[in-house]
Amino acid sequence: MKKRKKPDAIAEIRGSDKYPEIKAVMELFQTKEGVLVSVNALGLPKTMDPCKQPIFALHIHSGNSCTGNETDAFADAMTHFNPNYCAHPYHAGDMPPLFGVGGRGFSIFLTDRFSVKEVIGKAVIIHARPDDFTTQPAGNAGEKIACGIIEKS
Repeated sequence: MKKRKKPDAIAEIRGSDKYPEIKAVMELFQTKEGVLVSVNALGLPKTMDPCKQPIFALHIHSGNSCTGNETDAFADAMTHFNPNYCAHPYHAGDMPPLFGVGGRGFSIFLTDRFSVKEVIGKAVIIHARPDDFTTQPAGNAGEKIACGIIEKS
């Protein structure tokens, strides 16, 4: 059996005081083609309405802290990571959403918008709503409900 490759970077993502049950891990693997990103989340908010299954925006932000204030638990995560000054949704930190299934979410995707080296120390945010991929500057994704810092593994 082939041994699993260790990620090049990892972020342990935790919910705000309002969402303490959220726990997630993001793993980043540098490849020739780009960065393979895996996110596994538990404790996401649930709904019983089948027409409003929760979808959560997922972004890398430019800040390096998961601290905040009374109105924004993770304000110090700052804005989306956007080294090329692109319009939304073309920020380097704009990523596919997490679809909530019974409080869990899992996503794996390949991106060439950044290298692992470029995002070490940056904040990863899970938002309360989906990114609409239109509204400037951040997709109307709503409250920041969970945060983690990407660290070299």
